[in-house]
Amino acid sequence: MFTASDLKAEIEKRLQNYLSRDTSGIRRELLAFLLKLKTVTVNQVYTFLSEKFTVSLHSVASMLGTMASKLGILSIRRERDGDAGVYELRPQYITLVERLLNAVASA
Repeated sequence: MFTASDLKAEIEKRLQNYLSRDTSGIRRELLAFLLKLKTVTVNQVYTFLSEKFTVSLHSVASMLGTMASKLGILSIRRERDGDAGVYELRPQYITLVERLLNAVASA
């Protein structure tokens, strides 16, 4: 069973690994956008990222889904059945994401 600190350390390790494979910078841009807005939809992220990168709506949805399910730094909620999901950066990981983005930027 994970303690809260074990869980945070595991998420940090996964996030570092996720960022280490970011050859284009799209993951860093996505995380910075999440830090700025805290709550986003797939369409908002797609609009933002498509200004700088060649992306599809499907690939953006996939990135957000990965961050929610594999990394655990996002939560998703739906107001009603059929509505688009709203992704929210979990408050307990805001500082961690900021720290890792700063470390990647200065490296």
